[in-house]
Amino acid sequence: MPELPEVETVVRGLKSVLPGRRILRVRLGKTDFIEDPAALERQLPGSRIRDVRRHGKFLVFDLESPDPDSAKGSLLVHLGMTGQLVVCFPESRIAPHTHAFLSLDDGRELRYVDIRRFGRIRLLANGSHGSVLEKLGLDPLDATEDQFASIMRGRRAQTKALLLDQRVLRGMGNIYTDESLWRARIHPKRLASNLAQDELRRLRRSIREILTEAIRFRGSSVSDYVDSQGVPGEFQLRHRVYQREGKPCFRCGRKISRIVVAGRSSYFCGRCQPSPRSRR
Repeated sequence: MPELPEVETVVRGLKSVLPGRRILRVRLGKTDFIEDPAALERQLPGSRIRDVRRHGKFLVFDLESPDPDSAKGSLLVHLGMTGQLVVCFPESRIAPHTHAFLSLDDGRELRYVDIRRFGRIRLLANGSHGSVLEKLGLDPLDATEDQFASIMRGRRAQTKALLLDQRVLRGMGNIYTDESLWRARIHPKRLASNLAQDELRRLRRSIREILTEAIRFRGSSVSDYVDSQGVPGEFQLRHRVYQREGKPCFRCGRKISRIVVAGRSSYFCGRCQPSPRSRR
């Protein structure tokens, strides 16, 4: 599933070409992942894209209505597991499983592709963002040291499960949680409430470093992810633990192990990231 770095990469690509563009037409294929597809077909044409931004793993397209008396709104997109947003010319080859075409006033199209259709598209009226987005937690790139420590202290949840909880930190996912925990030398099953102050500082710093590096390399393409120009990311070449079960740890040489935490496969080094039991 695209995580924060992948979504941020797509947003930056779209932000370079979409603001100021007007949507002329909307053509939809399968719509089972779209909330009220008729509203998209009726309300999007004529709207101008004012901005494109990221909120956790969501892409938010801020819109201006052609009617000055109408309220502004937003188009909310979640890429799910296999969603892709690509800007191209109409004569470009149409990829299989392309389900939405937004014709733009510069002659190009914004296409939404999703093999498994686990993504979501929803049109929001102005002021209705709160009901959808306000339940999400802090952005890990914005959280201060005190904020991060505050949300982790007193939580008896396992550290990895807590980092994956979008109500705690929005945008974190399996890849970057495993990579951050490895860099911070913290076992995924450690209870967050048992982390010392220096461990919390180290974990926050590791998360920020990993996410920043992943954005610089345009995300990780381990499945279907590509950026807004259809180009795969490169950070998967720099993974240190994710999906490396049985391979030597880059730091100590011990074989990488895999366990299940919060229903997700979790990769770690048993020597660099001692288990809670061995710590006791």
